[in-house]
Amino acid sequence: MSGSNLRRECEFQLIRYVPDRTRNEFVNVGVLFWEQNPGQGGTSAMQIRLTRDWRRLRCLDPDADTAALEGMEGELRARLTGDAEGRMKRIVDESFSNNVQLTEKKGYLAESLPAGIEDLMRIYVDPAKRERLPRLSGRAAIQTTMRAEFEHAGVWDLLRKRIPASDYTRPGDSLRIDAGYRPNGVIRMFHAVSLEPGLDLAKVLAFSAAALRNGVERVEKTDLELTAIVEPVSKVTGEDPDADRLATYRFGVETMEEARIRVLTTADLSRVAETARRELHV
Repeated sequence: MSGSNLRRECEFQLIRYVPDRTRNEFVNVGVLFWEQNPGQGGTSAMQIRLTRDWRRLRCLDPDADTAALEGMEGELRARLTGDAEGRMKRIVDESFSNNVQLTEKKGYLAESLPAGIEDLMRIYVDPAKRERLPRLSGRAAIQTTMRAEFEHAGVWDLLRKRIPASDYTRPGDSLRIDAGYRPNGVIRMFHAVSLEPGLDLAKVLAFSAAALRNGVERVEKTDLELTAIVEPVSKVTGEDPDADRLATYRFGVETMEEARIRVLTTADLSRVAETARRELHV
């Protein structure tokens, strides 16, 4: 029996981000993948995977809302459970209009569904050669680490993402908190705050904390635990700390703590994610 006979006949569509339909520019950001004939005439559950590395997208469109795109994956995965493939385009159209598009269907022989989607991501979405791409830094690096730890704990899809502060403060508040969840008796929210570029992000969150906390108490009838995730001090100050940069880092941390914001570093995220796993009963 040949190797191809051992493989499953599958189909896939690429998920593309198109910043401007009038220009012939796009970047592949994910894959939709399913088996053609899963056996006994059944319908294979679709699998969706989006990139974890948004650097190629940011090179094409620096203003792209990558946090919203990240939230799309979990939402679409939940909505696709048991859905026929024809509903996917409508779901994407409803969610992102013309910015996210699907390619035409293509066939693919895969050893298994997990192996197939990994292969397609490597070929079309996340090419192996990344050395020319800029390294993630600042808030983007913290957000990426945060997502990776919550995913490792198996709770990322259970979290609420990009939480509008205006739900709890007042219309016009543009702040969106990166992620959060509600165990018994409290709402926990987490926000990436980079101190690398300076104090602006820390000051914005500190300024917003009281109104956000009061709004949660009023709307949700419970307490808010707001956590800022920052870089370790060595990331900002370097191995040979400059006194001014160290003072700036400490000022940013203390400013948030004075606003009753819990401040943790990316080194604490595995513990935070493990707590979320236990509280969400995963």
